[in-house]
Amino acid sequence: MDIQDPAAASAVAAARRSTVQFSGRGAEFFGIWIVNILLTIVTLGIYSAWAKVRTTQYFYGHTKVDGHSFRYLATPIQILKGRIIAVIVFALISVLSTFSPIFGLMAALAFLIALPWILVQGMKFSLRMTSYRNVRFGFHGTYGSACIYYLLLPILSVFTLYLAMPWALKKLDQFIFSHISFGGKQLEVSTRTSAYYKAALTSFAVAVGLGVVCGIAAAVAGFAMPEPEAGFSLALFLLYVAFFGIFTLAGAVYTAMIRNHLLNSTLLPQTAELHSNLEAVDLVWVTTTNMLLVLFTLGLAYPWTKVRMTALLAAATEVTVYPAMDTLTDPLQQNSSVFAEQAADLFDVDLSLT
Repeated sequence: MDIQDPAAASAVAAARRSTVQFSGRGAEFFGIWIVNILLTIVTLGIYSAWAKVRTTQYFYGHTKVDGHSFRYLATPIQILKGRIIAVIVFALISVLSTFSPIFGLMAALAFLIALPWILVQGMKFSLRMTSYRNVRFGFHGTYGSACIYYLLLPILSVFTLYLAMPWALKKLDQFIFSHISFGGKQLEVSTRTSAYYKAALTSFAVAVGLGVVCGIAAAVAGFAMPEPEAGFSLALFLLYVAFFGIFTLAGAVYTAMIRNHLLNSTLLPQTAELHSNLEAVDLVWVTTTNMLLVLFTLGLAYPWTKVRMTALLAAATEVTVYPAMDTLTDPLQQNSSVFAEQAADLFDVDLSLT
């Protein structure tokens, strides 16, 4: 924002910066989660659409920015439509593939081509069903652009021995965030390729360093066993555990660095700015302890782990809100009509993969 302009300077002076507030509680969400699980089992999966709506509404409703919470507007029927379509399509492909392997190969290729469209439609639905201050979000990415960023660039990066992958991931993030809108305004993103390479190299160094240490430790533990076969089995088991843990920790380091850079480089023109100060150490700690909690409670601690992670990310996120936010209106509501509402009810099916 240009602070040389008197109006802009006044807006900056009136800006409000606050940390995202999340008030959800593990015990409270456990009640929702366990009912969702039981009803989904009893209804052979049909209730999963209602479960998704209840879960999303709970987390949106307990997340506040500048004193206002988010709302999730989707209905279970909309989500159920998409899931029924997906089940029918995949069932047909599976059955026909058993009779014709060639058809199975063609179906896999068709799915790969359709994947960018599915992802774009999923983002359009999810964002259109999300509102803040009675103003909905939107997504304006196209199928052609999605093909480039989801398929073409990752495939081309293979020919560079994945050296171009950080750049491809940066272009993908730019595509997603720059096509998100709120109140008719699109986000502006100014990410740097160097930040992605820095995050990739840092996480790679963490993985290699921990891999060497764990490899030596596993070898020492194996040789310490009196029986060679038992020692080899122990070393192999420790390496498997270490492999999983190393990539989890390295992934957390990468995620924290990229999240900070991406959010700090994103703003809604003259309306809001995002800030992130997520510490990699905190993310590693919560990720690791969450995995252990889920493991040792046979999954029953999942609600608490989800609440812990959401609370961590919220506490590490700040939003600067400018006065223009108070005057935003929802262009989708202004342009709505009876026909549009009926069309939305027919075509707004949740095709996302979550």
